[in-house]
Amino acid sequence: MMADLAEARSNMVESQVRPSDVTDIRIHDAMRVIPREDFVPAGKGYLAYTDGPVEYAPGRSLLKPRDVAKLLQMAKPVAGERALAIAAPYAAAILEALEVVVDRLDDGDLKTVPGSNYDLIVVEGAVSRAPEAWLKALAPGGRLAVVERDGPVGKAALYVRADDEIGRRTVFDATPPMLAGFEAQHGFAF
Repeated sequence: MMADLAEARSNMVESQVRPSDVTDIRIHDAMRVIPREDFVPAGKGYLAYTDGPVEYAPGRSLLKPRDVAKLLQMAKPVAGERALAIAAPYAAAILEALEVVVDRLDDGDLKTVPGSNYDLIVVEGAVSRAPEAWLKALAPGGRLAVVERDGPVGKAALYVRADDEIGRRTVFDATPPMLAGFEAQHGFAF
């Protein structure tokens, strides 16, 4: 069984991650050794290496392997940086393998950020728009990597804090499930 899962991890990197323009070898190496099946409910380990999101708790899903790899590559993590992983247990494990210091926000109000001055914030799950609290928690030069979505297809967005402003660019299309509580609020106006 263990050999099968190790082979599944290797196949995941070779068939889903590398062909998707993820060229950061550090991310490949981490994904080859981190047991993704440890982040899914018992009895669902066989889903861990599929090319799709896997729900690990109500309203929470691991991103597709391709998406989490591209999101992390887009964010350019550096050893020794301080990161916040929001509903992102698998991404957090990869960051830790890259020697990034990781705080985890998995429970409670995900819109309220503990602390500030993060070099990197990464989110596994889509939001309609990045909350202001997440952007304010970035240190100068800090990056927020998140998928924003208000329809069937979302865009991975990279926010970067300069001294007095925040820049945003979109990098790739993605379709992760919405994080519970982060759906777009469409209203009716008179």
